[in-house]
Amino acid sequence: MSRHLQVTFDAHDPRALSSFWRDALGYVHPGPPGVDLPEDADPLAAWDDFLARIGVPEEQRNTKSAIEDPDGHGPRVFFQQVPEDKAAKNRVHLDVRAAPGLRGKERMAVLEAECDRLVALGAARVRRHEPAPPMNAGFIVMTDPNTRDYQFCAA
Repeated sequence: MSRHLQVTFDAHDPRALSSFWRDALGYVHPGPPGVDLPEDADPLAAWDDFLARIGVPEEQRNTKSAIEDPDGHGPRVFFQQVPEDKAAKNRVHLDVRAAPGLRGKERMAVLEAECDRLVALGAARVRRHEPAPPMNAGFIVMTDPNTRDYQFCAA
């Protein structure tokens, strides 16, 4: 039997980082438990109301956040607040698969467009790796906007 997977990020600002990855991946913030949100409702505002209603102090309301694939296929991504800074290079990164099946100049043009979109959302471009067939199709290394330490690729 296969297992469901959740990806967890440690972050200083879980809400901001979850919002970046929501937009980068086309995910959504789920609503609070037991709350039916209208289609046009802001789930983060609903969480603020919910946490206030159950008595969570305001300074503790940005300690966790999550996003989910609206189609239910991809993993849930969870963000938890941690006080410490990152001490070393990450051993895991996310590949944002923006150009599956494409090769050469066409692939890199799509990746550049995705890189531009993610930079507009707050990511930073680190470097471009040119295609080197047959083993490397080409990719762009980037970092997230919140901590600048989670590396990911437009691949």
